[in-house]
Amino acid sequence: MKIGELSRRADVSQRSLRYYEEQGLLTPTRLPNGYRDYDERAVTTVRRIQILLAAGLGTSAIAEILPCTVDDTVVLSGKCPELIDGLAKERRRINTAIDDLIAARGILDSLIGRPLHVHTVPSR
Repeated sequence: MKIGELSRRADVSQRSLRYYEEQGLLTPTRLPNGYRDYDERAVTTVRRIQILLAAGLGTSAIAEILPCTVDDTVVLSGKCPELIDGLAKERRRINTAIDDLIAARGILDSLIGRPLHVHTVPSR
């Protein structure tokens, strides 16, 4: 399929698809006229990329994760156990950022006269 069809089917811009290719996340074949040609698996790959980007991961981490996915989801297979520690570390980083934002919101609430709320910090 051409880039326009993949863009429609995966609900992402053509610009994003070209960026994913630049980052080595997608590898279309090239037709004799130079057009990109994507196979059916590209739709699933793009959806995985979108999920991983939404999780806050960078393209270099995504490039490591994509070969470890096992089905149409983004579940890691057992063949890449080394990624689990890195992803757990990223999760801890995100939790810390959330905690910091909640604390900042509490301070702002007190500055603008809103009642302070007691927020429990989620366990990590």
